[in-house]
This record gives sequence, structure tokens and C-alpha cells, in this order.
Amino acid sequence: QVRLVESGGGLVQAGDSLTLSCAYSGRTFSPYVLGWFRQAPGKEREFVAAATISWNTMSTDYADFVKGRATISRDNAEPTVYLQMNSLKSEDTAVYYCAQRAGATSRIRAANEYAYWGQGTQVTVSS
Repeated sequence: QVRLVESGGGLVQAGDSLTLSCAYSGRTFSPYVLGWFRQAPGKEREFVAAATISWNTMSTDYADFVKGRATISRDNAEPTVYLQMNSLKSEDTAVYYCAQRAGATSRIRAANEYAYWGQGTQVTVSS
């Protein structure tokens, strides 16, 4: 069982930056994947970014719409994964979810590849 708790959402202005946090606990044996997804009202949940963590290494993947604007990082001591997003746009408004799966996957962008999900954190970008 893995528990995920997101935080860091809020109301920001277009052009601002925001860092979301995902604190995770439970059975996480390397390798595993931590992903970020988002869901806007009336839209399907979509992939934002993910990190595949294997012992002391981490590889990342980003959706095209955040590439160059987002960075995943992690704190091994916590453990927590962060998603920093810059140059926020109104279309970034959504509930952001953290998700976890055991083992690496070639389908890292598919939501159904992840077994555990957090409760989500709301990000609202005003223009």
C-alpha cells in the first residue's frame, strides 16, 4: 500500500510559478514511477510529467504542453517529489494528482498504469 498526499496548489496569476509537492509513504521498492496528472472541469485526466526512480537515479518525462516550463525533482530524505511549473497559463487550471506505480513502464503517460493516487490539489491560474 502506498499513500500519496499532494500540496502546494492555489490561486496564482498568469506568468507566475508554482511548486506542487507529493509526499509518499508505504511500500516503494526501486524501480518505481511517480507521475503527475491533471484534470480540468469537463475534460479527461491527462498526463503532465513523471519520474522513474531507480535507486539513486531518476529519469523524467514531460508532456509537450509543459516541456520547458516544468521540472520534477525529489527529496530522498522526505521522501517527496516536487513539480515546479513556470510561466503558468490559464489553461493550466486543473486539479493536479500525484500517482505511483511499482516498476518501470513504457506506457508512463497512461493513467491506468498507476495503482495509487493522491486526493489532488487545485491549481487556478487567473489571466
